[in-house]
Amino acid sequence: MIYKTSSQRGVGFGGMGGPSVPIPRDLIGILAVLFVTFSLQFFEGAAIIPALLRLTPAVFKGFVWQIFTYPFIGWGRSGLWFLVELLILFWFGRDVFWRLGRQRFWTLLARAAIGAAVVAVVVQLVMSLAGVGATGFAAFQLMQGQRILLAIVIAAFATLWGEATILLFFVLPVKARWFLWLEILFAFIGFLESKDFAGFCGVCSAVFLTYSGLTRGGAGGILSDWRKRGRKFILEQRLGRLKRKRKFDVIDGDKDDWIH
Repeated sequence: MIYKTSSQRGVGFGGMGGPSVPIPRDLIGILAVLFVTFSLQFFEGAAIIPALLRLTPAVFKGFVWQIFTYPFIGWGRSGLWFLVELLILFWFGRDVFWRLGRQRFWTLLARAAIGAAVVAVVVQLVMSLAGVGATGFAAFQLMQGQRILLAIVIAAFATLWGEATILLFFVLPVKARWFLWLEILFAFIGFLESKDFAGFCGVCSAVFLTYSGLTRGGAGGILSDWRKRGRKFILEQRLGRLKRKRKFDVIDGDKDDWIH
């Protein structure tokens, strides 16, 4: 279990926002869908529904919709642990939702979950062709349903409230920003047990995409910076060739003005 604390006033058991923060309807809807789809797998006539929507190797046979539906299909065999995961998802999800707003919250979930699925599917395909790794029911289990959503919202919390303190298992105080690495560590431990390397890669991708999507210094900022550097280098080379060819001076001006 995880308990979040902060030096801010009004912080309680429910998270950074405290008990006075309203519960987002969007989050209630997500929890409800996860609970319903989790329950369906225990009914013989309805088990086919989550089976078709969960991320499985059937995606290689044309079931591509699973890349988009799998985050909302409840996963697990232990009902008690499943409820604990939903509770943790509620704690972190509420804070992240109100910090980002509805549009940014859903955009973050979509980009991170779909991106993680694409990475995991590619890894699983390569491993299947090589004849190694988890197969069938065991494939993608580390990132199914609420697990990938947990990876995203916890990574988002760790990015947005990096200096907050989280009491891990109610005992060990840990800075929130360290949960970016702890998530990867927990996923690796899960991989050692399940051999689900594709799922492990999916969780790592979700954490990375979440962090990079919420920080200027993330992947988006780095790629943008390199694009600007590349364009600047090309322009400088063109000016150099123009100087040598025409044999006259070219006034450079402010080179940074070229890059927009």
